[in-house]
Amino acid sequence: MQTPQSPEHPAVPDATAPDRDWAAASADPRYRAAVIDLLGALAYGELAAFERLAEDAKLAPGLADKAALARMAAAEFQHFEQVSEHLASIAEEPVTAMEPFVGPLDEFHRLTAPSDWLEGLVKAYVGDAIAADFYREIASRLDADTRGLVLRVLDDTGHASFAVEKVRAAIEADPRVGGRLALWARRLMGEALSQAQRVVADRDALSTMLVGGVADGFDLAEIGRMFSRITEAHTKRMAALGLSA
Repeated sequence: MQTPQSPEHPAVPDATAPDRDWAAASADPRYRAAVIDLLGALAYGELAAFERLAEDAKLAPGLADKAALARMAAAEFQHFEQVSEHLASIAEEPVTAMEPFVGPLDEFHRLTAPSDWLEGLVKAYVGDAIAADFYREIASRLDADTRGLVLRVLDDTGHASFAVEKVRAAIEADPRVGGRLALWARRLMGEALSQAQRVVADRDALSTMLVGGVADGFDLAEIGRMFSRITEAHTKRMAALGLSA
């Protein structure tokens, strides 16, 4: 994942961010429920990223690549622990908060299981970045304490530059690889957006936060602009990989 300042990601509209801290914001039970859902999804996403990177390490063509992915997996697990510890600190059971998101995320990973090393790199680069873009968009509407946690968890693990280097080298060595990986990345984009929409639709608190009514949430027009920014960022990431969107 990339840092919030990365040009590969859509800008977060900081001017709309609430100045309240968690103690004040969580007095609204609707807001608290939305944040618990958000953190539950984020925590399970980080745990799944750890598991996936550890599995991808088995596909690595060399020892140096295997070690690099292992370090990235360890960083993702540290992010998972940060969110879990925060949930516990606000009297929420991390496992309970994660449970509603296990099915959708596991289904996404089942539908997008990579067949080789390069597909695994593209999946982590594209899939994780789309999720990170979505979380950053929502973070702009969160209380200061929760927003800080979310942005810290989305810090770069080094995977983006690693994936770009390896994929571009593979395409240079065999240009035919580019077409296959471009199709794969488009499939990932479609599945990621589809799963995100299903999750939001199934969770009333999250959907309310997005369409309005919780913490000055987005209106419907802003949701459209949000997905446009995410799509634009995806196009830029594809170009960085040397692939067409």
